Amino acid sequence: MSAPTPHPHSPAAPAPGRRAARHGWAEAVATVLVGSAAMALAAALGLWAAGAGDLPDNAFPRVVAACVVTAVGGAVEMSGDAGALADSRAGLTVMPLSVTLVGALVIGAGFLRPLRHRAVAGAPELAGWAARIALLWLLVLIGLASAARQTFRIPLGDGLLDDLGEFFGISPEAGFTTDVPRTVLFGLLWLAGVFVLALLVSPGAPLPPRLVRFHGAVRPAAYATVALLLAHVAVALVIALVVAATRGHTGDTFAVILLGLPNLAWPALTIGLGASWRGRVDGPFELPVPRLLDEVLRTPGESTLNLRTLAGHDGRVWWLVVVDAVLLLAAAYLMASRSPARVRPWQHAVHLAVALVAAVLMICLTARISARYGLSVPVLGDLGTGLSGEVYLRPRLWSALGLAALWGLVAGLLGGLSARGVRRRR
Repeated sequence: MSAPTPHPHSPAAPAPGRRAARHGWAEAVATVLVGSAAMALAAALGLWAAGAGDLPDNAFPRVVAACVVTAVGGAVEMSGDAGALADSRAGLTVMPLSVTLVGALVIGAGFLRPLRHRAVAGAPELAGWAARIALLWLLVLIGLASAARQTFRIPLGDGLLDDLGEFFGISPEAGFTTDVPRTVLFGLLWLAGVFVLALLVSPGAPLPPRLVRFHGAVRPAAYATVALLLAHVAVALVIALVVAATRGHTGDTFAVILLGLPNLAWPALTIGLGASWRGRVDGPFELPVPRLLDEVLRTPGESTLNLRTLAGHDGRVWWLVVVDAVLLLAAAYLMASRSPARVRPWQHAVHLAVALVAAVLMICLTARISARYGLSVPVLGDLGTGLSGEVYLRPRLWSALGLAALWGLVAGLLGGLSARGVRRRR
């Protein structure tokens, strides 16, 4: 007697989503190629808008490669040489977060696409799918790190200073190379972070069976926090487009949009919460940032960047508090409305506080800036002044995290209370 055919919905039948699990090398290649191409396109357009298209010695593709490397946490090392009679020093630490955001969104979507329409996926399956993408991403990282190296000659200026430099054999050069092992390490860690965040944020992504019970507590808070970060970028984008249309400087504005818009929007989020940053702009650097920031930071000593110091130059800065409060309350309501009905208001407060602290920690670690160049020419005396400069911006970390926890608790509690009676999504 033959065995009965299992019913399609019986436990012995294959899962309906099994066909969607057939993701292999073709899908991994498409994910990596589309993601890296999107990052390279954003970096190329932003650098072109900033004027890097006129760099000599066909350096533009190498600068684009270096921009993508730094966008995933890779290390680009600056080098300098000014001849026997001079000394030069250079350093650069910055992440173009617009390029980072584009890559995270595209690669995260590619990672989740074959997993859609499913509720549960085994850990070996998720690990195998992630490993395919990671192996291909490793090859891309090695290629980018190998291509990101170039040397430029820095002119001393017109007239007497340049003539004296040629007479004494001083021809300062600056260049950059890539630390390949460090780039590979941080690039893979960045990719792992994208995978984890994609699984946390997407309500339709499958989880291993042992982690399903955390779905109701973690995913709504992660989703709402990412929505909060993207909302601040969207507000900054609207402001930047208005500035480009009304005040000119179109090239610089689009360079900021394509390279570093979150570098401005996300620190502004922390400043609206009451956090402080410290920094300085010294030397010939011309930063494509709002004039207000340049005025506050371009001082003889270190400056503090917070609501009070910014409002001393422009009182409209207090609107940052209003924008933060409105968007944070909207995120809290979104989190509470997507959470199970059994979650209590005080639990909403804790969930949002933890998520907001994690987001502010990410901002403080990725949005800091450090750039310096120094050229010492003893034989030129005072004529060598103006050949050095420094820019840096660093957060006051612990106060920023404490304020994020406080705002998260208050907003999460209010969001939980306001969402009572709302029909919860399954």
